Amino acid sequence: MACRKLFSQTIPKPPVHLWTALPACIVKTSSFCTAVTLQDGDASSVVEELNRYKDRPWDYLQSEEYIERYGSKPVWADYRRNHKGAIPPQKTRKTCIRGGKTCGNPCPICRDPNITIHYQNVQLLQQFISPYTGIIYDPTRTGVCMKQQKQLNQAINQAEDHGLLPFKSPHVDFSGEDYSNCHGAVRCMPPPSSMSSSEPWYNWYDTIEPDEKEVAKVKKLYKAYLK
Repeated sequence: MACRKLFSQTIPKPPVHLWTALPACIVKTSSFCTAVTLQDGDASSVVEELNRYKDRPWDYLQSEEYIERYGSKPVWADYRRNHKGAIPPQKTRKTCIRGGKTCGNPCPICRDPNITIHYQNVQLLQQFISPYTGIIYDPTRTGVCMKQQKQLNQAINQAEDHGLLPFKSPHVDFSGEDYSNCHGAVRCMPPPSSMSSSEPWYNWYDTIEPDEKEVAKVKKLYKAYLK
């Protein structure tokens, strides 16, 4: 016990620092209101930039921002999809945005938030139609995801129905036999003979006697309509 007391007395005790409260005038107050307002302002400006072409998406294709980014090329001209191996996949991905998150290397339409598919956005729709055949490009050529390709097909068909896009109809050459009444399937009507109003048109019409049972069935069927 004595050794323990001597050992405890020889070991120096660590100094105790007493933290006293600083006066109110010295305490430095930091306000984060300005930073928050700046962040809100930046977010609102970003939202405004994204929504400025929402009502009129065709204005974006005439803007300087679009010309600087794409020039005179289509939006899918410089797009290359990342894939494993040397052989590209036969189909594009189903969608580029899942759960509000955009995947890596999105398709040409999903990567630009200002591009909106609309049937009145004719300049955009024409970029996905062949000028020689009038056929819509396959998504494996343009790289558009299947979701956006479906919307493109619907918008192109709707634009054709409204007359905003031309469409080609197959040419059918009709011969003169289709409109004549001289071929074997059509014969000229015989001229009416001189007859009274009580006489039938054909002579053999009076010789036909209808079946009474069939007539009774027809009368029963249309009883409500017969007067």
